[in-house]
Amino acid sequence: MSYANVLAQQIEVKPQQVQAVIEMLDEGNTIPFIARYRKERTGSLDEDQLRRIETGLERLRAMDERRATILKTIEEQGKLTEELTAKINAAQTLTELEDLYLPYKPKRRTRAMIAREKGLEGLAEWILKQPLTKTALDEIVRPFLNDSVPTAEDAWQGARDIVAEMISEHNEVRSKTREKALQWGIMKCSKIEDAQDEKRVYETYYNFEYRVDRIRPHQTLAINRGEKEKVLRVGIFLEQRDWENVIFTYFRPNPKSPLNEQLREAVSDAADRLLLPAIERDVRRALTEVAESHAITVFSTNLKGLLNQPPLADHVVLAIDPGFRTGCKVAVVDPTGKVLDTVTIYPHPPQNQKQESLKVLKHLLEKHKVTLISIGNGTASRESEQLVAELTRDMGGTSYLMTNEAGASVYSASPLARAELPDLDVSMRGAVSIARRVQDPMAELVKIDPKSIGVGMYQHDVDQGELSKSLTGVVEDVVNRVGVDINTASPALLSYISGIGPKLSEKIVAHRDQHGGFVSRDEIRKVSGMGPKAFEQSVGFLRIRDGKEPLDSSAIHPESYSIAKAIMKKARIDLKTPIEDRKHALELLRRQEPIPELAMELKTGEPTLEDIFDQLIRPGRDPREDLPKPILRSDVLSMSDLKVGMLLKGTVRNVVDFGAFIDIGVKQDGLLHRSQIPRGEVVKVGQILNVTIQAVEVERGRISLVWVSA
Repeated sequence: MSYANVLAQQIEVKPQQVQAVIEMLDEGNTIPFIARYRKERTGSLDEDQLRRIETGLERLRAMDERRATILKTIEEQGKLTEELTAKINAAQTLTELEDLYLPYKPKRRTRAMIAREKGLEGLAEWILKQPLTKTALDEIVRPFLNDSVPTAEDAWQGARDIVAEMISEHNEVRSKTREKALQWGIMKCSKIEDAQDEKRVYETYYNFEYRVDRIRPHQTLAINRGEKEKVLRVGIFLEQRDWENVIFTYFRPNPKSPLNEQLREAVSDAADRLLLPAIERDVRRALTEVAESHAITVFSTNLKGLLNQPPLADHVVLAIDPGFRTGCKVAVVDPTGKVLDTVTIYPHPPQNQKQESLKVLKHLLEKHKVTLISIGNGTASRESEQLVAELTRDMGGTSYLMTNEAGASVYSASPLARAELPDLDVSMRGAVSIARRVQDPMAELVKIDPKSIGVGMYQHDVDQGELSKSLTGVVEDVVNRVGVDINTASPALLSYISGIGPKLSEKIVAHRDQHGGFVSRDEIRKVSGMGPKAFEQSVGFLRIRDGKEPLDSSAIHPESYSIAKAIMKKARIDLKTPIEDRKHALELLRRQEPIPELAMELKTGEPTLEDIFDQLIRPGRDPREDLPKPILRSDVLSMSDLKVGMLLKGTVRNVVDFGAFIDIGVKQDGLLHRSQIPRGEVVKVGQILNVTIQAVEVERGRISLVWVSA
């Protein structure tokens, strides 16, 4: 079956759609470019579907490479048969391939190898055949005795070692035992005596027994971490009848054979010493792969929600990076992100300079006409929030919000931060980041390693390569969907644009610094290293405001400018026409000439035409603007203010397997348990929800929430 057919079945799309994607990927096209500008060829597949095809294709090709290596290795051993070749070529998974390869795989010296070297393979064949012979065992074993095999028991032991290895390496035995373990196996966890778990993080798993097929991904990752930290002892257990029935299907002892007990002993040894430990490793690996894949998906979804939070543009922002002993770092930035002022205040213990701090903050608010205060949500955040609430209470026109500061410290110590803010120390750069990320979350967060942004769970326990690849893909999708202004974007932001990358982004900024801002998209071709392919892939996502060509500010690709201009001519409008008039004229045109007819006339595809119509109404529209704005506060609550049944509005901070954590304006985020989320509802990071208080546990710092329909 072709790659296209296999992947089409997995993703539930047409093979021709997948084939088109494979061809374009092989031609060097990027996922964002294909998703946005090649909808006709893909049948309008979205970024998620395209990335699944890309990942699946990589997996299938890697598997075929492994298949070729295995066939070559076995052939070199002179052991490749037509039957074995057919089985290897028919294998659908990497696990199947490795099971077939196992008997031929070079390995360190085993007990079975040593026994074969001693000439005991013939005796092993006697055990396997289970003959109905009247020949005495002493007579059977005598020909196999020699200086290296001095006793009959030595001979029988060596022969059983060979049989045990054959049983454990039999591909059907392994695969069917693995299936049994994945379905009926029991995972058992217990606390290791004298193990340190002061906060009782792993208490749930001190005495834990669960069916393997019912274990949830977050449980797997928690157990893995507990085992790694030497708190938990973990094992997979399979009932004897389950593995025994599988083995006896292929290696059945004959009660009438004098070699019956020899085979039974070999079966028991094979299970205990070789097969079951290997199956346990396989099951643990399978559980971990599923759990990691799920965790990465959750992390990616959360990151997408965070990056998609709408920007709060046109604000002068005062940011506070809270702290106790070292004080609160304060930075003021203008609407473009330029630093206007910085200072350190000490309103909290041990200095307790509250009044002095209020005076400083009030002065900064008045001096710079601050309209928004951003408070980092780390240590001393709620104490700082109380300070700000007191400040703004007496000053109208200024609101505040809590900002997720995850990754700010990582950014502040990075080479990028040093280059952007060379005159500020590390701690103050964090405050600037907290200010800028409310003005444009995406533009600021792309400067930080996605793993450090702090949404999701167990990000340090999953495959770091896969995590990085997935998160980078999310950032690319969001950045390209939004588009960037090439004359203001940072190298970090530009590096995520389709076809550009880190090196070319630096060259773009260097060209901009040397020659001034770009006045047309065509001018981008002059950048050193900007070849035809890179230009084709990137140009549609790069915006030029107030340039020579009005369409350069839109998401319309230059290859479609002639079509866009033909549409505007038909509708008797241009991009200077007021939006409402443009909208009316384009709707009238669509009524007069339906999209299918117009597409045929203009020799373009219907999806492209739809996108052009959308862009002509609102060129370069930021899709994040359609989402609810972050909650701005003017007062603060404490946990003691909360009452059961109280209705509040909150922002989703993190989504995990068991629910969502909601910022409701108190020190501790509330938990909306998954049981409280209506069936069919998908909760995303950054989403604004109405909730009521279900329970408050002040001592434990826990708040339970209930969903309220909008």
